[in-house]
Amino acid sequence: MTASPQDWRSLESFAFGDSPEMADRLLAFVLSGTKTATCWSIRDGQQTEVGKQMVVKDGAGRPRAVLETLSLEQVRFSDVSWDFAHAEGEGDRDLEDWRAGHRGYFARNGGYDPDMMLWCERFRLLQIVGEGAER
Repeated sequence: MTASPQDWRSLESFAFGDSPEMADRLLAFVLSGTKTATCWSIRDGQQTEVGKQMVVKDGAGRPRAVLETLSLEQVRFSDVSWDFAHAEGEGDRDLEDWRAGHRGYFARNGGYDPDMMLWCERFRLLQIVGEGAER
């Protein structure tokens, strides 16, 4: 089931990353189809569930896309697979690049530990909304 243009406005929303620039960069990866996964620290709580649809906002807070969670699992940072890092669609799309970027992100946002647990989500793009949507 996809979100219709009438009901996406009632969905919970979020932006990727920890800055407007990062939100825009990661959103661009989603819109291009290269980013189909994301993760966050367990300490930030379970923010979705399988089947949940959410609106992604750009760095200015504008709704841009509807995503649906396909899978969600807990994984230790040091155990994240190449396949998952590749699905995140960022940087060089290799595991070492993923680890370096995420190590920095987590250090800026509450602390990094190679044994920290993550929520690892895979999602699909259901609809582009707002700016850039087909009218």
